[in-house]
Amino acid sequence: MPTRSETRVALWGRMAQSSAPFLRIGTRGSPLALWQAREVRAHLAAAHGVEPEAIAIEPIRTTGDVIQDRPLSEAGGKGLFTKEIEQALLDKTIDLAVHSSKDMPTALPAGLELAACLPREDVRDAFISRKATSLTGLQHGAVVGTASLRRQAMVKRLRPDISVVTFRGNVDTRLKKLDDGVVDATLLALAGLKRLGREAAATAVLEVDVFLPAVGQGAIGIEVREADTRTCDLLANINHTETLTALRTERAFLAVLDGSCRTPIAGHARIEGGNILFRGMILRPDGSETHETARRGAIQDGAALGADAARELRGRAAPGFFAAG
Repeated sequence: MPTRSETRVALWGRMAQSSAPFLRIGTRGSPLALWQAREVRAHLAAAHGVEPEAIAIEPIRTTGDVIQDRPLSEAGGKGLFTKEIEQALLDKTIDLAVHSSKDMPTALPAGLELAACLPREDVRDAFISRKATSLTGLQHGAVVGTASLRRQAMVKRLRPDISVVTFRGNVDTRLKKLDDGVVDATLLALAGLKRLGREAAATAVLEVDVFLPAVGQGAIGIEVREADTRTCDLLANINHTETLTALRTERAFLAVLDGSCRTPIAGHARIEGGNILFRGMILRPDGSETHETARRGAIQDGAALGADAARELRGRAAPGFFAAG
């Protein structure tokens, strides 16, 4: 009787010889999303000895891509960049979904799971301006554009005098708006700039100690159907365990806080010296009040540490904390 691995190799071999794709990847159609999907494809192709072209990439337009005229927090919160892709997973028209992890909703649809991550990129935010070399160097009353309530709150926390306006679009769109003088400065994830070869666009990099990143920032998350053992097995060969462990710690923190696009929440976990270190923060949208905490413990306890940190902050925040502007 053939072993499980022999059966798997035979199955993959038959698929490679057929006209059907070896795997089907679902992704948003933005330049950054397509870069991430191609990176996952390259890792999978190398790990399993197939040509990259044998793995199909299926761009899917999401609700978040369609809405450009208002903040996403007014249109339903998290999940707007994943809902249609997750439906394609459930409908079995794709085999895996590649996401920017910070876009993933706190609770995934029944039957789906976060199965793997690639190695994490730089988690820091980039400050970009044509008028100042740093956030602190902006003139009084300057206008900063961002689509993130976390960034808005953290900017207001550091510079209450600054105005923050909604700033939507992909990286190139936002940089063009900046050049056109629509705003005095903006903030983008450094990871995205690096992946697109646009790191030089950053005027300054905001250190984690000063500007805590979003949960999942810099991490490419790969979502699958829980029952799809074939795809799960294939992904196991490219999963970066440390990144997935850190991401699950951060998402456990977010889940207890019931985080959405309406809640300014920051969280970052990293593995160091055989332990997992976590720092989390909650903010009022206007930056007038913040609470933060930290945890250190065994790697296998990461999710429990994240959840415990969130419970502490929930207990410290006054009723209606997140609703206050």
